Amino acid sequence: MKKIVVTTALLAGILAQAGGFRVSLQGVKQLAMAHTSAHAEDASVAFFNPAGISFIPSKLSIAAGGFGINSEITYQNASTLESFSTDNPMGTPIYAAVAYKVLDEVSVGFSFATPFGSTVKWPTDWAGREIVQEIKLQAFYFQPVVSFKLAPWVSLGGSFIYAKGGVDWTKSLTQFGGNLNIKDEKATGTGFGLGFYFKPSEKLDVSIAYRSPVDMKADAGVATFDVAPSLYPLIGLNASGQDNFKAVLPLVDEYTFGVTYKITPKWSVSGDFNYSGWDQYQQLTLDFENAPVGNQAGDPTVLVSPKNFHSTQTWRVGTQYMVTDNFAARLGYYYDESPYEDKDFIPETPSFDANVITGGIGYKWKGLGIDLSGAYNFQTARKVDNSYYDFYGQAKAKAYYFGLGLSYNAF
Repeated sequence: MKKIVVTTALLAGILAQAGGFRVSLQGVKQLAMAHTSAHAEDASVAFFNPAGISFIPSKLSIAAGGFGINSEITYQNASTLESFSTDNPMGTPIYAAVAYKVLDEVSVGFSFATPFGSTVKWPTDWAGREIVQEIKLQAFYFQPVVSFKLAPWVSLGGSFIYAKGGVDWTKSLTQFGGNLNIKDEKATGTGFGLGFYFKPSEKLDVSIAYRSPVDMKADAGVATFDVAPSLYPLIGLNASGQDNFKAVLPLVDEYTFGVTYKITPKWSVSGDFNYSGWDQYQQLTLDFENAPVGNQAGDPTVLVSPKNFHSTQTWRVGTQYMVTDNFAARLGYYYDESPYEDKDFIPETPSFDANVITGGIGYKWKGLGIDLSGAYNFQTARKVDNSYYDFYGQAKAKAYYFGLGLSYNAF
């Protein structure tokens, strides 16, 4: 029973990484200004607010970019005082977007982004190896968008979200002398986005956007137990040491309000408030095909694990100064909350209250643009006090981001 309870913890961790611990990297220019959203200079705005493509100052706009993420998490065991650190490979999220003005009042576009995705790799002999050794997570968002100008100063936009994701998770089963791998490469979900974008003057941009929940349905998950074949009948496994499972992983809704104001023709300031409704995620239900390892009366194949997440707020502020007509310098800061308390800490996707300093530069010439950005994430150390999984100690983390983006506007 213990090993299957831990399996549920692993899948729950996927959610924490995919939403509550999501790294905001969907625009290089935006990251340099604390990932603020009220910017309609190119097609990258399509991810943040579909209504914003109406105010791109060109008929055709294309934007694409990629990032590097270097992160390390350190855990100290409360009993032994041993310390363990992750050896994570560099993460490389990417994005691309296109927008086209069909009519003066109608614009269409498409956004591709990888808003959720990372690898966490702990030592094979660390104190939490029964919970996780390594996890690889990927999630892709495909969003066709359309926007209508309701008046010269306001637009309404919408998007359809198709999400596709995969997970590959390995943990130790020391009591059985083996390992467990959780894998699903076909999880999918759908949702939508809505937004209003206001530009009442050349000095002011206002963005109001909503992104709906996306229920990621894992209908083809496979749990592979690398243990002695003699144990297969006891766990309800097939001849390959496997069992199938189903789960619905809810990525919760988000509300974002953003403002950009030009103090002078060369100097602008941006601010965002983001609210993520993680209080909807109180438990995870896992439905095994054959294994009688659940904890629900009347159905021994259904296992429920409490999560106790709470909703989070993110505050962002950024600035841009045009050093010349073509060269921009950018700075920013944002504060991001963790979605769970110390008593609910999960080591497979550790989450921390974070203070992030960002910066970058940009250069544009005849419709072409190139942007560079970077960020340092100061994550607040926290006590690990999870009695449900008997996991105690202290955790701390650090992370660096950098990005390169290209854009083209055909005027």
